[in-house]
Amino acid sequence: MSDFSAQVALKWRLRAAAFVLLCLFGTVTTREAYTEKPAPASRTSVSSVPPEILLRILRAEDERRWDADLSGLLSDRNAAVRARAALAAGRIGDERAVPTLVSLLLKDQDNSVRSMAAFALGEIESPAVGHALLAELPKSNHGTLKARVVEALGKITAALPQTEEALLHALRRAILGVLESETSHVTAPDTGLIRMALTAALRARPEGAGKVIAQFLLYPDSLVRADAANALARLRLKDGNETLRKLLATDPVPIVRANAARALGATEDKEAFDSLLDRALKDTDPRVRVSAIRSLAALKDRRAAEAFRTRIATLMVLNPSSPQGERNEILEVAVMLGRVLQGTANIEGLAWLGRMREHFNKSTPEVEIAFVRISPQTYLAELGVGAAAKRKAQETLLLNWNAGSSLAQGLAEIAALPDSPSDKVQVVEQAKEILRAMLDYRKSGLTIKTLVAVHSEYALPDVLRALAAFKPKDLNSLLIAHLEETDVVVRATVAELLGELPPEVATPSTLIKSLPLALADKENDAALAILDSLGKQKNALANAAIKTALDSSDHLIRRRAAALLKANGVGDFSKRIGTVQTRNTLADYRRAISRIGKNVKAVVSTSSGEFTMELMPNDAPLTVDNFVQLAKRGFFNGIRIHRVVPNFVIQDGDPRGDGNGGPGYQIRCEINQLPYEGGAVGMALSGKDTGGSQWFVTHAPQPHLEGGYTVFGKVVSGMNVVNRIARGETINTVVISINGITERP
Repeated sequence: MSDFSAQVALKWRLRAAAFVLLCLFGTVTTREAYTEKPAPASRTSVSSVPPEILLRILRAEDERRWDADLSGLLSDRNAAVRARAALAAGRIGDERAVPTLVSLLLKDQDNSVRSMAAFALGEIESPAVGHALLAELPKSNHGTLKARVVEALGKITAALPQTEEALLHALRRAILGVLESETSHVTAPDTGLIRMALTAALRARPEGAGKVIAQFLLYPDSLVRADAANALARLRLKDGNETLRKLLATDPVPIVRANAARALGATEDKEAFDSLLDRALKDTDPRVRVSAIRSLAALKDRRAAEAFRTRIATLMVLNPSSPQGERNEILEVAVMLGRVLQGTANIEGLAWLGRMREHFNKSTPEVEIAFVRISPQTYLAELGVGAAAKRKAQETLLLNWNAGSSLAQGLAEIAALPDSPSDKVQVVEQAKEILRAMLDYRKSGLTIKTLVAVHSEYALPDVLRALAAFKPKDLNSLLIAHLEETDVVVRATVAELLGELPPEVATPSTLIKSLPLALADKENDAALAILDSLGKQKNALANAAIKTALDSSDHLIRRRAAALLKANGVGDFSKRIGTVQTRNTLADYRRAISRIGKNVKAVVSTSSGEFTMELMPNDAPLTVDNFVQLAKRGFFNGIRIHRVVPNFVIQDGDPRGDGNGGPGYQIRCEINQLPYEGGAVGMALSGKDTGGSQWFVTHAPQPHLEGGYTVFGKVVSGMNVVNRIARGETINTVVISINGITERP
């Protein structure tokens, strides 16, 4: 152990004695990896808020309306009302609420109100708040309040422009100072404050953070160790690598080992190769194995492929009784093979990937990309040459859009190949011709007589992105040809790619012409993408077109237009944003409020098994109501789980299956103080207030998600099922119960 690590161990020797014994004998369970984040979650008791006042608050939140009625509640005699109104102010995000919130933070007599004011100020992310928080930090002796102040400092620092150099330095120094102070609190450490400060440091990136964060790798609480390793991984800091190697080998808690593996890979620690390989092959927890495999891929050491021979053979013996979770591991192995064998044309590696391709019906981009990395020539040869290759690619897209999308992503990887291969030019030309043929699949004359041949257009966004990666000279005209597609996601992709091109004469006029059609869409994807691309043009015609979007009935479109016009120096049109024309009625609000204080559960039946989620109407009443209503009408039944990132999340609720689908409307975020521990249920977003039907469950603590995504539930049984679910599996049913009574449609 280094002198640095020895000093840390000595500092916490009394509290860490039990932990050392556990590391030696490995007798702890993994239950602590799913416990809720301690102390700092100062959640408001909504049961103390009169129902009619709560209804007013809920409606104002939903409409994103900050007015005198809501502002007045911040001075209510009831502390619970003041705290709940403060939370609403943070969710609405109107900077007009900042002075009153600062006053609550500094002067209110109730610590729960002050803590909520700090939380709300962090959500608003106003630069004007920084100095008030800095003034409060040294005065606060209340652990929960101090934790919320530090949390807010992290959020505001992450949102500040680099031009605010002096304030950025002060905020970063304050966050680091809290962590430094906590390293000396041996007898009475504040675990909750430490975890909040670690997340704040992750967001703020203060100079010298690595050395301080590394000290918490030896902290007795496993969640602190895991958070410290997570912060070092995301910041790519090497300060704790020696300790991380020891944790990877000996820590009794899987999430700590998994995060240690991630950090060692993120910093490409070559000394960790043997330990990573050992955990990748032998660890009993799949999350640790997956994290170790990913890190081996980052090290790009070819010895890993040789060492995995036996493990690959075991994984590839797939049958109905095999654990579904092993499919996730197979895909991680494929990615690793692509990295460590890149450019080698390794025959055995290609054979392994060939078997994986057949098993997954050529519908996994990870395997296709890995194949290309090892030998693009072999990959193209399997498609054939000339017209035969084009026809085969078109048939693939027509038969199975997932396979077509994966093929396109594989071909896109050819654009990133090094220039060393002598046949690089020929390989690139072949890939481009195949992608062009895929774009023109409707003109091929091919007809596929099968019920599977549906929604081929879902593959087009990946085909377009793949072709754009090669930067063909006629890319502009190719994109414009698809700007009138019926599928809104295709049009959104085209607009996004056009915005990435250097400004050309045809591009702004084309985008301007397509904007009215997009503004009339039921979905706002294309309109938002067109506005973003017009914003990059930075000319009078484009800005005039953006102004027309201020008349949209869609709050998100108006908000985006106002932000772009302000960024382009056209003027401040924030008053034109207005409130949300919500689809909720008074009856909807009352129904959502009626569940507060009740035991609301959702039993999710999947092709891998069943798990149960407890929903949280106290903390996210409208999000819970939205989920319950969708579940009761059978919306989720039969939908594929389209996203699985082992040791991160599973994600569901997309009727398209490509990550772009939803129920046809958006709901507002209900950011709250529930932590993103393992098993947390959150609302997936593509930006603030863009939730709908897509939701996710975390495999492990994800503190960086807190304050950005609504937590509206937690898994209370069947977490083993969640951990083994693989992408492509299906949700059979979601059954809702309230106080043990099943809710019927």
